[in-house]
Amino acid sequence: MNRPLMITDCDEVLLHMVRHFGEWLDEAHGITFKPEGGVFATALTRQASGELVPEQEVWPLLDGFFMTEMARQTLVPGADTALDRIAAVADIVILTNLQDWCHAGRVAQLQALGIRHRVICNQGGKGVAVARLIGEIRPRAAVFVDDLPIHHASVAEYAPDVHRLHMVAEPAIADTIPPAPDAHARIDDWDRATDWVLARLA
Repeated sequence: MNRPLMITDCDEVLLHMVRHFGEWLDEAHGITFKPEGGVFATALTRQASGELVPEQEVWPLLDGFFMTEMARQTLVPGADTALDRIAAVADIVILTNLQDWCHAGRVAQLQALGIRHRVICNQGGKGVAVARLIGEIRPRAAVFVDDLPIHHASVAEYAPDVHRLHMVAEPAIADTIPPAPDAHARIDDWDRATDWVLARLA
């Protein structure tokens, strides 16, 4: 059998994103960003008028951030050490929900921070992509780490044998997001999460 496998999200798991997105919205667009429960669609307010930014304008702003501002993003504390420990015994794939045009930028961003693992861009639920990776790599054990409950539900449907860890590594929003019902555990910091992951990959 092949080595174990960890499939991990990037934003709010390996890298901080919402705090830097909020800073950029304030500086460049005069927009206040206050996400609650991980919901972006109703989280943006124009500072000049107090009006909610329409949902159809939110996603282009997100694209704009990833197009020009990825260098702002910082490592989640302990993520680099955790990846080093896990990589000693398992393969690692970073499965990030970005458009394909972001792939080169995401790879370069992570490499600049010392993270050199396979990166796959995905759109929609991650269950199909995880199942595809399991079929391709055929690991003897696998763990999935993500901050969004919807992806744990998707993986539970399409790859139910994968161990699922819910992690929200941004303290500003962690308390507003309840534990994902379809995850096996909720741990929001890598110091504690690493041992959980290694135990399931053993």
